[in-house]
Amino acid sequence: MFTVGIITASDKGAKGERTDSSGKLIEEIVIAHGYTVKQYVVVPDDRDILAEKMKEFADQDKLSLILTTGGTGFSKRDVTPEATLDVIERQAYGISEAIRANSMKITPKGMLSRGIAGIRGDSLIINLPGSPKAVKESLEYIMSPVKHGLEILLGLDSECAEPIK
Repeated sequence: MFTVGIITASDKGAKGERTDSSGKLIEEIVIAHGYTVKQYVVVPDDRDILAEKMKEFADQDKLSLILTTGGTGFSKRDVTPEATLDVIERQAYGISEAIRANSMKITPKGMLSRGIAGIRGDSLIINLPGSPKAVKESLEYIMSPVKHGLEILLGLDSECAEPIK
C-alpha cells in the first residue's frame, strides 16, 4: 500500500568501497511489512545531495515513506539531519524521540543519534542510524505507529483516538 524510498548516506558506499547492509536491511523489513520499495540509492555524506534526493523522492516520485540510514552521528561528515531539516515542512518529533528512547534501553550510546523525522508534502522522512543492528532495532520498533501516521497523513484514516474501555 505504501511506497518507500531508501537513501543510504555513505562516502565509502557511494564509491563502492563498502557494501550497504543497512539499506538492504531496511528494504527487507519494509517489504516484510507490506510496503513497496520504489527507490533505493547510496549517496555520499553530502548535505546538498541528500536534500536533493529527499526532495526528488517526495516531490517527483511521490513516495509515502523516505527512510535514510547513516550520517546521524557526531562526525563532521554526518549531515543527514541537517539535510532533512532543509527539506521538511513539519517535524515529527515523537518518531525520533521514540527511536532514541528505544535505543537507550539497549545502549546509552543511543543518545548520540541526531536523527530527526518530518513531513514534506505527503511524504514522511525518517532518519535511521547507520549500523544494521540499530536499523533493525529502530525500524521494527516504529513500524506499527508509522503505518498509522502514514494513514492519517494520506487521508486513509482520520481517527487517532482509542475507544474508552
